[in-house]
Amino acid sequence: MTRGDAVKRIAELSRLLRGYQHAYHVLDRPLVSDREYDRLFDELVRLETGHPELVRPDSPTRRVGSDLNQELPEVPHTLPVLSLDKAYSDAEVAAWVEKTARNAGERLSFVCEEKIDGSSIVLYYERGLLARAVTRGNGLVGNDVMANVMTIGAVPLRLAEDLTLAARGEIFLPRSRFAGVNAGLEEPYANPRNLAAGTLRRVKSREAASVPLDIFVYEGFFTPSAATHREALERLGALGFRLNPTAGWFSDEGDLEAVRRAHPGWTVGRLSDIGAFLAAERGRRSGLDHEIDGIVVKVDELAVRDRLGATGHHPRWEIAFKFESPEGVTTVTSVEVQVGRTGRITPVARVEPVRISGATISNVTLHNQDYVDLLELAVGDRVAVSRRGDVIPAVERVLEKNETGTTTWRMPAYCPSCTRSLEKQGAHHFCLNSDCPDQVRGRLSFFVARGQMDIAGIGPETVEALVSRGLVREVEDLYTFDPDALLEAPGFGEKKVAQIRQGIEASPSGWCSPPSGSPTSAARSLSC
Repeated sequence: MTRGDAVKRIAELSRLLRGYQHAYHVLDRPLVSDREYDRLFDELVRLETGHPELVRPDSPTRRVGSDLNQELPEVPHTLPVLSLDKAYSDAEVAAWVEKTARNAGERLSFVCEEKIDGSSIVLYYERGLLARAVTRGNGLVGNDVMANVMTIGAVPLRLAEDLTLAARGEIFLPRSRFAGVNAGLEEPYANPRNLAAGTLRRVKSREAASVPLDIFVYEGFFTPSAATHREALERLGALGFRLNPTAGWFSDEGDLEAVRRAHPGWTVGRLSDIGAFLAAERGRRSGLDHEIDGIVVKVDELAVRDRLGATGHHPRWEIAFKFESPEGVTTVTSVEVQVGRTGRITPVARVEPVRISGATISNVTLHNQDYVDLLELAVGDRVAVSRRGDVIPAVERVLEKNETGTTTWRMPAYCPSCTRSLEKQGAHHFCLNSDCPDQVRGRLSFFVARGQMDIAGIGPETVEALVSRGLVREVEDLYTFDPDALLEAPGFGEKKVAQIRQGIEASPSGWCSPPSGSPTSAARSLSC
């Protein structure tokens, strides 16, 4: 085959395979048999192997991934990826809808979408080609995991139009596919969400390709912008994105019949029908093939969204209605207290391990003495435990009192770390000794952590060694102690100590230059 013939055949095969992939992964309508698809795919692989210079950036063969290790660089988002405000009852949602319309000064329409329990992703396209796929990160900066995302069949590598845009979506692993992945494993994965998130961070994209991830896209950012969120979704679907077929649209002003005709799978009604939609979704949650932890209610009119704006934490034009978390029943085996970096004392219940929503719970925060008193909780009690917001373990109520006569747990009078007397301020108890070892460890661990100074090489083990050996007591000591002193500590060899030294020297900050004669070139003063 001549090079010219190869160019034409590669283009033809790519066009056919992209169409078949879209029909299978996005439309759920296979157009050819698996055997025919594999025959065409193998032919394309052979042609690209013989003519590597002809491989296109959107080639269907990119779906299989690579055995090469890859970097996951941090890149900034071109739009803020904020969290959501939350509501936990129909009444809260109704109040929010009313308040939002009042703040907008006009009647509004609202779209309700399932809140997929997966990993948030932003897909960036340039002239129709996928250019970056960035995790949420801290909302401003995320990791580019494009090589792994390209292995997901429902993610278009090339759009139907040569547009430059950003699209937000949620990557997830369907329950049915998760069961297949776990089949036969000696140590099965805990839940689909964790597996999906871990897969996106694989360093070899071929490993990511072995996990059958899926995606629903739910926001698009175009130029020029659509007038409504509903129109934006329609445009995303036309461009080749996979959308969740389940949604609701509610308005007291709009043409309900027109929306029903355009979206026959949606629930359409008046604003007063939103509560019934939330209840219906709560009821069908367990029967879905994808995990959801709530419903997102958002203003449909995009111009109103711009006017309403956002806080530093969440948009004012959307809210997440969170489902009540499933509960588990377990026994409190002990209550311990933890000393935070500010001296705040927090009681923590140790419970017999219990599985809730795919996670094993063995520790549950009790917040403060007032919370314990409200529950009348004692060691040995049988309790109902939930995961509030499907994340935070909480004791909801005592189901059965212990048989040993143990009474309601009481806060100790003295700090368990330094033995100094505790003082109650408001609802919480505090240790006021700033030299308390647990407070020192907490301050140091917070300072060096990712998202703060992000000092490489210094983790909890190193902080413990520094504090226990008296090498570091305050944050500024991190920049003046001699790292070689750790060579005497178990587990600290020359290589590890060198990493710690390099991490301190590379620590980004506004710290001053080291004073002459300091034991490490990274030594800096807090006060200069």
